Amino acid sequence: MTEKKLIPVARMLSLLFTPFYLPIVGMIALFAFSYLSLLPWQYKLYVIITTYFFTILLPTVLIHSYRKYHGWSLYHLGKREKRMIPYIISILSYLACYHIMRWMHFPHFMSAIIVAALFVQVVCAMFNNWLKVSTHMAAIGGMTGGVAAFSFIFGFNAIWWLSVLIIIAGLLGTARMLLRLHTLSEICTGFLVGFTTTFFVVLII
Repeated sequence: MTEKKLIPVARMLSLLFTPFYLPIVGMIALFAFSYLSLLPWQYKLYVIITTYFFTILLPTVLIHSYRKYHGWSLYHLGKREKRMIPYIISILSYLACYHIMRWMHFPHFMSAIIVAALFVQVVCAMFNNWLKVSTHMAAIGGMTGGVAAFSFIFGFNAIWWLSVLIIIAGLLGTARMLLRLHTLSEICTGFLVGFTTTFFVVLII
């Protein structure tokens, strides 16, 4: 396939695996592999909806509104100097989610996922002063690190999950480079930031 034909596929992958899906995937992993699987489905649904609102819907709407207010395209937000406000919006949304979960006395590991995702956002924002880190890769790296950490904590075999996530990471990184939104160093840095931050935050917290 020529590069021109690959561009729509790359855009679809970027849209499908947005940076905000780390907490949702973490919650699903918890409900699948931990004692939290014993919780009623109504409670699980409530957790998923709450997580979706604060970590996906709210930051997406606010960042989209911010972009439209300035008349920017998605490619404008690809510039390092224009990414700080979206980072702040995401960080505040995740902080709100964490405080809601603590106030509602959600189980510890649920709030730990939000803290891990929050740390990934903060580290990416700090890196943004010197290097435009790929938040897409930070998210998929965070998913991989989170699954690896939970496999240690709960003692389940995560080889298939990790294999799938690593394949997705490779496809997503290639897509971001095909769209000329990131260099290889930005892709690799993003994945490493997401993986290491989430892995150690989940283990420590």
